[in-house]
Amino acid sequence: MISGQVQYLNAPMACIMTSSGVGYEIEFPIPSFCQLTIGAQTAIYVHHHVREDAMSLFGFVERHDRDIFRKLIKINGVGAKMALAMLSTLSAAEIKHAVETDGDAALVRVPGIGKKTAQRILLDLKGKLNEFGEMPPMTAEGLFDQSADNSMLIIAEVESALINLGYKEKEAQAAIKNAQSDEINNTSELLKAALRQLSGF
Repeated sequence: MISGQVQYLNAPMACIMTSSGVGYEIEFPIPSFCQLTIGAQTAIYVHHHVREDAMSLFGFVERHDRDIFRKLIKINGVGAKMALAMLSTLSAAEIKHAVETDGDAALVRVPGIGKKTAQRILLDLKGKLNEFGEMPPMTAEGLFDQSADNSMLIIAEVESALINLGYKEKEAQAAIKNAQSDEINNTSELLKAALRQLSGF
């Protein structure tokens, strides 16, 4: 776990500065990212991901999200990027429900996951998520306030986050266009609305 102050946010990345003066750049799934506020103190569950060519930190507000992420990346063909996309598109509770009910339709909503991959994930996770018990659904509460942002900055941040999740630039732009409304006036709200467009909901 890393505790400290949120220094900056650039979806889906955030920098957390610890009390010892060390800053960590951490990548988050969208629901966790949307709960961060610049200048606020926070405690993040972290997964340190090591590859031959790079080291990365992935952060989660909830411990069960990190634990499910760790189970996902152990599955053949599911890397960190796909696991993050899953936890950005679906809540941990929705993933658990999909596994329990063989609901591959939920998983194919995630960018980069086809029916075959979805079925492999469900098969591999079968019986492995029972330890988590009941989990809260994804909610829109606790979103960071960026009401002072201008609209172009909001759109740029949302587009960057969607592309990072694996959506194509044109898909991201179309979803943002369809999701925009007068009621949406910050990054997190537009991001969630665009994800709903891309998921077909």
